[in-house]
Amino acid sequence: MSRHVDLHLRRRGIRRGRRALSARRPVRNTVPLTVLANLRAGMPVKDPHFGWWTSGGEVRGAVFHTPPHPVGLFAVPVEAVSPLIEALDGDLPELVGPVEVTSEAVRLLGEPSRVVSERLYRLERLTVPDVPGRGRLAVPGDFPLLVSWYHAFGAEVGMGEADVAEQVARRLSGRELFLWEDEGAPVSLAALSPACGGVCRIGPVYTPPSRRRRGYGAAVTAYAARTGLAEHCEQVVLFTDLANPTSNSVYRSIGYRPVCDYAHLTYAG
Repeated sequence: MSRHVDLHLRRRGIRRGRRALSARRPVRNTVPLTVLANLRAGMPVKDPHFGWWTSGGEVRGAVFHTPPHPVGLFAVPVEAVSPLIEALDGDLPELVGPVEVTSEAVRLLGEPSRVVSERLYRLERLTVPDVPGRGRLAVPGDFPLLVSWYHAFGAEVGMGEADVAEQVARRLSGRELFLWEDEGAPVSLAALSPACGGVCRIGPVYTPPSRRRRGYGAAVTAYAARTGLAEHCEQVVLFTDLANPTSNSVYRSIGYRPVCDYAHLTYAG
C-alpha cells in the first residue's frame, strides 16, 4: 500500500479537501472546514498551502497553512506526521493539532519553545445564564469598538493580527458578530462562524477587564449559540485555553462538554 503526502500550493485543491473533511468528523474538523469555506468565498490569503495524506489512492488526512496562522494538523493521522515533516524539510515553525498528533511532532522535532494547550467543546444542551442585559447582532456603528476589542483580545492571547479591521468588516457584513449590552452599553463580544458541515464555531469571545466576573461572557456566548442553532447550524463548538480554568468552568456551566484536546506548538521566536 503506497502512502505519500501530496502538497498543493494552489487553490484548485480546495474543493477536494473540503469533500474529504466534510464526511469525516465535522466537529473535530471545524477549523479546516471554516478555512476552506472562507477561501472559496474569496477571502484573501497570501500563499496558502494544502496537503493530503493518501493511502491506497484515497484521501485519509489533510494539512493546511494559511499564513500568518500555524500549520493546521487537525485532520492528520499520527502515521502521516513523519512523512509530512520530511516533505516540509522540518520547516514547521508553528503548528496546531490534536494532542496525539502534536505529541508525535514533538517526538520528531524536539521540544517547542512555547505550548498552548486547548480543548474543543461541543454544546449539548444550552443553559441560558441569568445575567442582566440583552444580546444583539453587531451593526456597522459598532465597528470602532469591535476593532479595538479584537486588538485587545489578540494582545491578551499573543495572537495579534495585522488585518483586524478587514476581518471585523468581513464578519460584520456576514452577520457573525454579537454583543451583550447592559444598561445600554456593549459589555462583551462573541463571534460565530458560518455553518460548515452543520457545525458553527464560537470565537473569539472577549469581555473588557473592567467588565469581567459578571457573567457577560457566558451570556453573549449563549446568545450567539442560540442564534446560530435557530438560524443555520446543527451543532455549536468552541475552543478554550486550558490554562484558563475560569472560562472552561463558565462554558461547562452553560452546556458545553469536552470533545478532545489540542496543542499549539511554536518552534520559532
